[in-house]
Amino acid sequence: MTLTVGQSLIIIFVMAAITFLTRALPFLIFSRHKETPQYIIYIGKVLPPAVIGMLIVYCIKNVSVIKFPFAIPEFISIITVAVLHFWKRNNLISILGGTMLYMVLVQLVF
Repeated sequence: MTLTVGQSLIIIFVMAAITFLTRALPFLIFSRHKETPQYIIYIGKVLPPAVIGMLIVYCIKNVSVIKFPFAIPEFISIITVAVLHFWKRNNLISILGGTMLYMVLVQLVF
């Protein structure tokens, strides 16, 4: 199915408006004059590690530990990401380092 220029522009506009709305909505809901509710503070602390945990489970769900390479590249990369993150405290370095190591291990070593 081919989209016309008008349809493409409408899609882009709607996506931009929704993105802007999701970014601006917290500032509109929680004004500076009121204190942030405790459940929002709790969610802000708990949700990021929970999402990372779900992503790890999703990424390794189909990895076989009984077939070669026995999930060795995956576990080495996961450990590397953890070590890099605890060492540098930088998400970008952790993700890029683990991803690059995993690609090297899969393409050149295993």
